[in-house]
Amino acid sequence: MPDTHVGFCGLGTMGLAMASNLRRAGFPLTVWNRSPGRAEALIALGATEARSARDVAAASDVVVVCVSDSADVEEVLFGPGGVADGATPGSLVIDCSTIGPAQTRAFSERLGQRGVAMIDAPVSGGSEGAVSATLTIMVGGEEGDVERARPFLGAIGRSITHMGPVGAGQTTKAVNQVILCGTYLGVAEGLVLAMRAGLDPERVVAALDGGAARSWVLENRSHNMIADDYPLGFKVALHLKDVMIALEMARESGVALPVTALAAQLENGLVAQGHGEDDVSALARAIRTWSGM
Repeated sequence: MPDTHVGFCGLGTMGLAMASNLRRAGFPLTVWNRSPGRAEALIALGATEARSARDVAAASDVVVVCVSDSADVEEVLFGPGGVADGATPGSLVIDCSTIGPAQTRAFSERLGQRGVAMIDAPVSGGSEGAVSATLTIMVGGEEGDVERARPFLGAIGRSITHMGPVGAGQTTKAVNQVILCGTYLGVAEGLVLAMRAGLDPERVVAALDGGAARSWVLENRSHNMIADDYPLGFKVALHLKDVMIALEMARESGVALPVTALAAQLENGLVAQGHGEDDVSALARAIRTWSGM
């Protein structure tokens, strides 16, 4: 399996770390990014930089895509010089982007017409998880394709769960983002209340971390909220994009998501104020502002 040639398209905050872990796992790796200048560290690890997504696909048995939204995925797969132009029948595309399930199914069908298989494998765990190869990966696709992908997914993540047919991974990721809305808002509200009540917020986090309020957000993003400083882990603007996917799914299925809708409203405001590049823990900025902090 280490002889299987892997391609990687999309070297952003998440993709660069994920591609690095694939190379460290010993896979021959060809990479490409739409914006130049992102591949130097990968080249130092022994990867090859291609001139286009088509060239990545032509050199690879498996191509991993990790870009921002469905329009970007479509461009990388089917645009001029895209993956579909270079992929050979029997190859596999692993899409680690977060997009809508319907778009995923449509892209899979288009690739299938060319004899190319596709699975959706969105990830969760933030930039820390991407660097440490401990991402949680939610996978949709045919059983055989998912099993074929496991060695590569295992190089970038710790928890890999096959959720069902193509699109099921994206549906699960939408559920993940809905739950995170409530967690981020709950941690932000609790910490602002603690600070306004005169408590040491760091001691509050230490006290709560062993109880029922424990969460990934409390452990990994509470310090951002206390310092009112939100270095990039996962962009507000990207989380908002994911939340809008979930809200559209909810409308189609008649599900009420009031907390998610509130988070979307707050994130829209943050983006409008120029904070779209901040980490999503910047939701605390809105709670602080409403609380006169």
